[in-house]
Amino acid sequence: MAKQKTVRVQDVGGLINKLYPQSLAEDWDNVGLQLGDPAAIVERVLVCLDVDEQVIARAEQLDAQLVISHHPLIYRPLKKITPADEAGRAIFHAMRQRISVISAHTNLDRAKNGLNDWLAAQLGLQQTIPLEQSVADLLKLVAFVPFGHEEAVKDALFSVGAGEIGDYDQVSFQSSGRGGFRCGAETTPYIGVPGEAEVVEESRLEVVLPTALTAKVIAKLLKAHPYEEVAFDLYPLVNQRTDVGLGRIGRLVAPLELSEFIDKVKQNLGLELLRVAGQSKRPIQKVAVCGGSGASLISDALRQGADCLITGDVKYHDAQRARSEGLVLIDAGHFATEILMVKQMSKQLRLAATERQWPLEIIEMTGEEDPFRWI
Repeated sequence: MAKQKTVRVQDVGGLINKLYPQSLAEDWDNVGLQLGDPAAIVERVLVCLDVDEQVIARAEQLDAQLVISHHPLIYRPLKKITPADEAGRAIFHAMRQRISVISAHTNLDRAKNGLNDWLAAQLGLQQTIPLEQSVADLLKLVAFVPFGHEEAVKDALFSVGAGEIGDYDQVSFQSSGRGGFRCGAETTPYIGVPGEAEVVEESRLEVVLPTALTAKVIAKLLKAHPYEEVAFDLYPLVNQRTDVGLGRIGRLVAPLELSEFIDKVKQNLGLELLRVAGQSKRPIQKVAVCGGSGASLISDALRQGADCLITGDVKYHDAQRARSEGLVLIDAGHFATEILMVKQMSKQLRLAATERQWPLEIIEMTGEEDPFRWI
């Protein structure tokens, strides 16, 4: 019988970083491990939207050692931690019970198969792409490998995430050439004789990788490469990624009149009321979405020809602008456009834990409520 694996907070944190890289987060955001011991053992995980005393109490009741939230528990630098405020009480309670907290916020918003993809799917959008695309944080690795070792080196690089572009993986380029060098007198070269010049047939391998994976990829390269001294280059790229970014824009299966579409949004997000700015002279078909606060994407929605933008936290002047420029703006609320994260994040973690044969129980927090109510 195989020995059961021990899962630690740092293992779950690494998994979340693989699925939703921290490098995608906004500069002002605070994501990743918020509280706790990275080496602590985890058997149960509670997933929530917001971390508060109620969530920590529920984690304690369930004997969950880790809470995973969307909104960070520690969002801005704290000048003090006392039981006098909500964050302080939650921190005190979590530390007493040795409950760790990990948050995935704007990295989850921007990631492929993240919150905005889930929101777009919930609303029935197809052929979706990021609404706001930005320059990717990518590097190109160029390595020089002797003939016959190319596949082993490529496999090593692919195993840690190099060579992934959009929906494609194991992407590489290879060309042939002649490499020259002279071995030092104290070397033990794989090819050549110490003190003598050599010219060998080599392959030039090229792969793309996220900057965040640099250390892992280089470590794999050095381990798999047969040379004592490995020649490689790293080049920064300014490519745009078409698979990650804020918001999503896509199409409905069939166009709907605005009133019909509003009913669909209410039904699919479990709402009785929402706010709408603007009118549409044509049926709604091309729709942009951004969970949480996405009114900053009005320009992107207009540029990409959206009939409608669905988000939350819409301000008065945002509504004025959208109406004047012919964009229907639907404020479905911050909570309603993000609460689906609990179910979908839990689903992804269960799949990943099963794949890794991790003995983890993933539990969804229930009872979270929108702090706003209509009277």
